[in-house]
Amino acid sequence: MRIVFMGTPDFALPSLDALAACGHDVICAYTQPPRRAGRGKALSPTPVHLRAEELGIEVRHPARLRDAEDQAAFAALNADVAVVAAYGLILPQPILDAPRLGCINVHGSLLPRWRGAAPVQRAILAGDAVTGVTIMQMEAGLDTGPMLAKVEVPVGDKTAGNLTRELAKSGAALLIKVLSDLGSYPPETQSDEGVTYAPKIDKAEARLDFLISAPQVVRQIRAFAPAPGAFFELDGERFRILEAEALIGSGGKPGTTVDDALTIACNPGAIRPITVQRAGKAAMPVADLLRGFAIPAGTALA
Repeated sequence: MRIVFMGTPDFALPSLDALAACGHDVICAYTQPPRRAGRGKALSPTPVHLRAEELGIEVRHPARLRDAEDQAAFAALNADVAVVAAYGLILPQPILDAPRLGCINVHGSLLPRWRGAAPVQRAILAGDAVTGVTIMQMEAGLDTGPMLAKVEVPVGDKTAGNLTRELAKSGAALLIKVLSDLGSYPPETQSDEGVTYAPKIDKAEARLDFLISAPQVVRQIRAFAPAPGAFFELDGERFRILEAEALIGSGGKPGTTVDDALTIACNPGAIRPITVQRAGKAAMPVADLLRGFAIPAGTALA
């Protein structure tokens, strides 16, 4: 099939790779425009942009798709189908209507649960035992289109980074299966029951809240690892916790250290950090941090 691929982050790469490996004619890749990043603030192409160039696929990165000129250029590709995976732009109706078979989305949740931009992080924060990927036919609503297929993936104690990679691989395999015989996957209308929304992560959400239970704090750490990284502040410096375990008892005021090993009281319970990162430094085991930066018992963290 003639396919237009639309995606931006690493989550989209397995789907793009799978389409190319299966012999589909990926005629163009749409992605977000390059963004300024790093200390030098140089323009940085998206992961999909870089991979598409490696594969010899034309790349387009319009800032929006509402201009008539951009819509006409998209329609002129005469695609059989557009495959969308974490693209990051709303598709207007002329784009949805242009491919012969419409637009198919690889979404990282079991719809209708966690419609929206951050389904992986929201599933972890909520304590979901199972999540997955849904292949859906796109329509104008936010992840409201009819579903073609699903695959379940256990959440376990995975971080958002690890879970995203697993979902991306599972979604790519399911996508290829669906595209091999679209007629075998009749569209299923989403139920109005069980709908939840996964709004984009605000960096302020990554500040650790020790007024909640220790298991909830650990979920917060997992949901924001590796980025933006759950953090606390001490004397104006930011410390990210990338891995931690929950403890039953604490005996301390929430948000204070209860020993010299950076065990932090919660409400109830406590967390014991395993991997931490100071601002501008590499991630390290907590013992290595404390050898050069003592945080004594009774220290209040913000």
